[in-house]
Amino acid sequence: MIEIKNKKDCCGCYACYNICPKECITMESDNEGFWYPKIDKDKCINCNLCEKVCPIINPVKRANSKKIAYAGINKDDQIRVKSSSGGIFSILAEYIIKNNGIVYGAGFDEDFNINHKRILVSADLDLLRGSKYVQSSIGNIYRQVKNDLESNKQVLFTGTPCQIEGLRSYLRKEYINLVTMDFICHGVPSPLVWKKYLEEMKKSKQENIKNIYFRNKDIGWKVFSLKIIFDEKIYSNNLNNDLFMKGFLQDVYLRPSYYSCKFKKINRISDITVADFWGIENILPKMDDDKGTSLIVVHSEKGKQLFDKLSEKMILNEVDLNEAIKYNPSMISSVKYNEKRNSFFAELNSGKILTDLIRKYTKISFEKQAKNKIKSIIKRLIR
Repeated sequence: MIEIKNKKDCCGCYACYNICPKECITMESDNEGFWYPKIDKDKCINCNLCEKVCPIINPVKRANSKKIAYAGINKDDQIRVKSSSGGIFSILAEYIIKNNGIVYGAGFDEDFNINHKRILVSADLDLLRGSKYVQSSIGNIYRQVKNDLESNKQVLFTGTPCQIEGLRSYLRKEYINLVTMDFICHGVPSPLVWKKYLEEMKKSKQENIKNIYFRNKDIGWKVFSLKIIFDEKIYSNNLNNDLFMKGFLQDVYLRPSYYSCKFKKINRISDITVADFWGIENILPKMDDDKGTSLIVVHSEKGKQLFDKLSEKMILNEVDLNEAIKYNPSMISSVKYNEKRNSFFAELNSGKILTDLIRKYTKISFEKQAKNKIKSIIKRLIR
């Protein structure tokens, strides 16, 4: 029987929830808004499947393989604009759908919570495009994936590295018709904080929300904006000024497991990893137009075969993975624990206004501002 003694030892992947033959596991939110398994001990038959499929207790292993890294851009500018970076996911997803396959990924529900979705037609891929900076709820999606695979459907499953390992642990065997794609993940912020943020935004505008774009590129890719479309009004603010993004990027309210993430590594079990190619201006300046460039890492032969088949739809340049990681350290390194985190949640749960709290806990001291300015000057001089 799985038992979470320390919250940093649960990534919320839902593998235990999906595998339980007696459905005696529920995923319940704690006071920070993150999901953890709860066991009905009266129904439990002590089969220990929940422990066996936990990717933290029993990590999925893959033999070291030669990895190929690329800088990539979708040749379709319209799709690229809708995408977080270079639009590579859309190329793979379109191919799977056109070959009667199924695509899984994170999208909004009607209340703008983030859930994993099963997509059957190309017109619905818009639901999955673009980053969602909140942890997505898997629900019973792993069971649906298995049913599709057993029905010989081609499946593309996209998610965080821990969700990919959760799925692979749950399946407990290889499927030739499954392609998995993860991304370089900073960490996932609290769904509770996201919910409170939206409530305050609706209250301030006194209108309903129609759509949300975490990675709007109206003012560029590198300094993207969070854009919220209301009934008549539009809110847009860049990543440095939007309060939700500031708290997220300063690691104030990430899930506990992300401060010591077990899934940040080069040798991943996904077939393909994609990410924003931060540092592209230093590595391949000709591919830097501030519209979005993807870093692509192909891990498996299956991933390589699919990628090679679709490469004509991309502008591609092979790159040195180790050089790319210098500018994208989140591939292998967890964020530093924010010492203000516990105080933030203590005040959040006391009923205080969220936006006031984020301002308070993301305020940078004069000393730190000075240090950051010196670092910026040194970086410019080095270049």
